[in-house]
Amino acid sequence: MHILIVEDDDTIASPLATGLERAGYTVTRVDTGEDALRMPQADLVLLDLGLPDLDGSEVCRRMRGTSDVPIIVVTARGEELDRVLLLEIGADDYLVKPFGFRELLARIRAVLRRSGQSSSTPEAMQVQTLGPLVVDRRARKVMLDDAELHLTPKEFDLLAFLAANAGAAISRDEILGEVWDTDWWGSTKTLDVHIASLRRKLGTKVSIDTVRGFGFRLGEPG
Repeated sequence: MHILIVEDDDTIASPLATGLERAGYTVTRVDTGEDALRMPQADLVLLDLGLPDLDGSEVCRRMRGTSDVPIIVVTARGEELDRVLLLEIGADDYLVKPFGFRELLARIRAVLRRSGQSSSTPEAMQVQTLGPLVVDRRARKVMLDDAELHLTPKEFDLLAFLAANAGAAISRDEILGEVWDTDWWGSTKTLDVHIASLRRKLGTKVSIDTVRGFGFRLGEPG
């Protein structure tokens, strides 16, 4: 699956492209509406509304006039009126910034499914290998040096989320929101307990590093 990202902010576009490529998608990035309209048709478009040349809604309208490509609009505008207008001009879905990466993947799969394209998780995301660590999301199983790790459901969800973003620092809030619940109000000590348990089970083969004052990062084995 080929995804076109139309986003002029490199601090957003770069990690987004990296995450989608790790998830098994082919990604092309452009930073203007005119460039987006000139690109060959992708399988799905992630379109930011705040572009430097054309308003994103105009880009969406013009794309829809010549193609039925699925379009997910990314916007910082949260008003209900904007959301209704986005759907009226042809967007298939929208995400309001900030959003979690797992939510984005779920929206992509849902839009592709509704459009009749493959909705299966890309192979690179279903079975992910990081050195001695293998995360099998289909079977909800983790192997370390060919031996299965016995994880609780939440430990698996936590490790799978960190693995999907291997090498990237993930904030405590994002981890809690993605792995537990978007409206999680419990103690953040829950996260620390699960991190400690995972570290014990992973041993020295795979590291979960603390990013002081921010969150955690799964080290990418060499």
